[in-house]
Amino acid sequence: MWSFFARDPVKDFNYDILPDTQDKSGIWTLHRGKRKTGGEPLSVFVYEVSTGTEEQTQLAKAAFKRMKTLRHPNILAYVDGLETEKSLYLVTEQVTPLAAHLKAQSERGGSGELEVSWGLHQTVKALSFLVNDCHLLHNNLGIWAVFVDRAGEWKLGGLDHMTPENGDASTSLPSAKAVHPEMDKYDAPESPNSGEKWAGDVWRLGCLIWEVFNGPLPRASSLRSLGKIPKALVPHYCELVGANARARPNPARFLQNCRAPGGFLSNSFVESNLFLEEIQIKDPAEKQQFFQDLSENLDSFPEDFCKHKVLPQLLTAFEFGNAGAVVLTPLFKVGKFLSAEEYQQKIIPVIVKMFSSTDRAMRIRLLQQMEQFVQYLNDAAVNSQIFPHVVHGFTDTNPAIREQTVKSMLLLAPKLNESNLNQELMRHFARLQARDEQGPIRCNTTVCLGKIAPYLNAGTRQRVLISAFSRATKDPFPASRAAGVLGFAATHNYYSVTESAARVLPTLCTLTVDPDKNVRDQAFKAIKNFLTKLETVSEDPTKLAEIGLYTIANLQVAKDNKLPVKFGGRGIMVCGCFSWFGLEPLVPVK
Repeated sequence: MWSFFARDPVKDFNYDILPDTQDKSGIWTLHRGKRKTGGEPLSVFVYEVSTGTEEQTQLAKAAFKRMKTLRHPNILAYVDGLETEKSLYLVTEQVTPLAAHLKAQSERGGSGELEVSWGLHQTVKALSFLVNDCHLLHNNLGIWAVFVDRAGEWKLGGLDHMTPENGDASTSLPSAKAVHPEMDKYDAPESPNSGEKWAGDVWRLGCLIWEVFNGPLPRASSLRSLGKIPKALVPHYCELVGANARARPNPARFLQNCRAPGGFLSNSFVESNLFLEEIQIKDPAEKQQFFQDLSENLDSFPEDFCKHKVLPQLLTAFEFGNAGAVVLTPLFKVGKFLSAEEYQQKIIPVIVKMFSSTDRAMRIRLLQQMEQFVQYLNDAAVNSQIFPHVVHGFTDTNPAIREQTVKSMLLLAPKLNESNLNQELMRHFARLQARDEQGPIRCNTTVCLGKIAPYLNAGTRQRVLISAFSRATKDPFPASRAAGVLGFAATHNYYSVTESAARVLPTLCTLTVDPDKNVRDQAFKAIKNFLTKLETVSEDPTKLAEIGLYTIANLQVAKDNKLPVKFGGRGIMVCGCFSWFGLEPLVPVK
């Protein structure tokens, strides 16, 4: 990297040029650049006076002045500039030439019609602004004059030949073909003044459309061959390149015609973009409906558009627009396009803030979709900023929120610290299991406890598990009793042989006469498992190594029999493993 102003008297110009990429853009050379302070990526158009002709220098200076004064969302945004005796530098927003963008898209499978439709909409809107509002003629419209930003937005540039509508382009500035003779194939066939002043620009718009869909235009006569131009666009394209200059539509009318129902510019992508452009003046009900519909459409939208245009609007809508839970589904869909680093920077801070919301719809939606973002949450944020808010869901009067809060613990448990996991969470689980009026929630609490048991410390497991599962086996809700049995079976390797014989088996045996057939079946299976375990150890104490996890009570047996032991972060493990009994899925609250 080198400072491209190092040789210039104005050494404090605040931009660097990156020499690794250069693209020709008419008389300019396009470089990637960045701001010296902050490193913001930008584009730099460079014109070297020494290598250009007098006519080209005249055009470069004219474009330099125009870029400073023209401001429109669909025209390439001027950031800064520098004019010296040797060079002209135009600093703009970061862009890629449209031709290079289309080529890159083609290598990845091609640009979709949705993306192209919005790009053409932007280009025609920019042309309409010049012609109808500024009374200017572009005189250089073509694929070389259109650029694409990071969001996939098309921006009109190439202002080198721009003239006032009431001026004479032939005397004020050199024509495009005078500087580049090969450009004559893009000129309209009629003589000057045979139609509207902007008829030539509209003809070149037709040439641009042809090249977008078919590639470089070999000769003017090729315009008669439609090639890959979409059927919905064909009649309007034919109007642009019609021989009768007076019949060509004004850019504004062309836009209106293509936006009619069934037109090429009438689709969900264009509608979404137009809404986003005016979102600040939309009422809350319109915004809510838009974000609700947006979620269904995002799957067909370009990735860059989702990342760089939709995502900022979603974040802003939550931060300042009180959009609420409706932004969550599209937010998580867009999040799939982000890298882990981008997700951490852009979405996680918003999610953390969302957990403090008192909006029930927001809270339940966050809990329901936690699986999509939990891997990006760091332990510190979970324990200090998220868990303290989530636990309020255990005491919520809405059963659906209590249910989702219990389910969320399956995802949060691995990230909880000692206090939150072994004390706070166990306190809430004990209350839910014993006192919640919803049977399915009591059942789910038992199931969840069995699944997070590996994350509990040894003391908590010894204190909580047998008591909790025994309580569940006395629950009036049959599924809760079955969950208690399965909980014993799934955590069998956390109990000493004494606990298995004196506490677990007696509890299970009472369920062999349970009124519910499923509970009885599960009880018999669990009893057989525990009896097999006890019988194995009785026949050969050295086989205790095959039982699995040692409790403190069993550790001395292992030591006496010289069995191999492995110490893990969550317990004391014997090198060997017993069969694992999985828990049934969580029961939804009805």
